[in-house]
Formats: sequence, structure tokens, C-alpha cells
Amino acid sequence: MRLVGPNGEQLGIMAIKDALEKAEEIGVDIVEVAANANPPVCKIMDYGKFKYEQNKQQQEAKKKQTIIQVKEVKIRPKTEEHDYQFKLRHIERFLANKNRVKVTIMFRGREIAYPQLGAKILDRIVEELKDQINIDSQPKMEGRNMIMYISSKS
Repeated sequence: MRLVGPNGEQLGIMAIKDALEKAEEIGVDIVEVAANANPPVCKIMDYGKFKYEQNKQQQEAKKKQTIIQVKEVKIRPKTEEHDYQFKLRHIERFLANKNRVKVTIMFRGREIAYPQLGAKILDRIVEELKDQINIDSQPKMEGRNMIMYISSKS
């Protein structure tokens, strides 16, 4: 096997027994780095310390990633102006926090016969927020609900 020292220096090709003696002499482990190479490459290192540092790097990477959540805003076709503005402010706040927003128009009873009312509300939302949003999915009916996904432009 080809042996690499603890500081990255090449120690050459040697038998497994000699490599184990060398690692024992230093007081660390031998870790196989490239098993498919010819001859296989092994490195002398403290394996526990290596795993610890690898785990720390993964935790740092997790801290830096952003998780995008999907927030839902439910509106009825007969929602009054004040309630509509209240919901619109919620949508703006969710978009400012870089979340996707699922806008749901809920139809109850005979309202289902007038899907154009729901489409009109969704069109109004898009018109009022047109410079801030991207439409991820166009409005579509799912059972008694009309659903549209939007996200922030930036």
C-alpha cells in the first residue's frame, strides 16, 4: 500500500505490517483514503480527531443554509376590503422573510359555481404585488379550493 504521513508527506509504498508499525510508533491510526487506487492509498492520522472535525464542518454548513418555508393565506370569495388588506399585509410580510406563499381561495356551498370570483381576487393580489413576486404556479382548482403559489423576486 502507498502510505501518506500525518502532515501529507509521501512515505512511499510499503507492506501493511510495516505501515501499522509506523502508525503505532507515532500513536495514531491508519485510514484507507483511496481503496480503488493501485496500490491502495492509506494515510496516517488520528481518526477520532478527523471524525470530530468532519462533524464540526457539517454543523457549520447546516448553520449557513436557509430553509424556505411555505406559508399559507386563506381567503374566501366574499372577503371584505379590510380583511383583504389584512391578508395582503400578511403575504407581504411572508415574502419579506423569503418564504413561499400558498394563497388559497376557499369556496363554500354555492360559491363553487362562481370560480371567477376567486380568480378575480388572485388577479388582484398579483396586480398589487407584481413588482415584488414571482408566480410559481398559476391558479388552479383543487376540489373546493383555488390555489396559487408565489415567492419573492429577490
